[in-house]
Amino acid sequence: MSLVDTDLAIRHLREAPDVDVSVYLAAAEEKALAFLGRSVYPDQAALDAAVADGTAGEWPMLVNASVKAAVLLILGHLWANREAVITGGSAAAVKIPLGAEDFLWPFRKGLGV
Repeated sequence: MSLVDTDLAIRHLREAPDVDVSVYLAAAEEKALAFLGRSVYPDQAALDAAVADGTAGEWPMLVNASVKAAVLLILGHLWANREAVITGGSAAAVKIPLGAEDFLWPFRKGLGV
């Protein structure tokens, strides 16, 4: 169950609706969740189900606008830099884009709210 709607992700990338961004979207969500160090659920029902079956983890939370914005920023970065070869530029270490990190930081396990 995705935290960000695929249609929103496609609009964010300004691509045609038939472009398959599912792998990049999943990777962006994984990167955001790894940075947060906690489980994030798309709605209360999913959170309640995870709590009930014992898989919610420590400090579970519902997705919010900041997490969605961070996922979209990471997605945009992955999409813009999706080739393994860089010509005419410099390669930077794979890292969460600073804007995304700023959105996620207050919700990071043990550091924010």
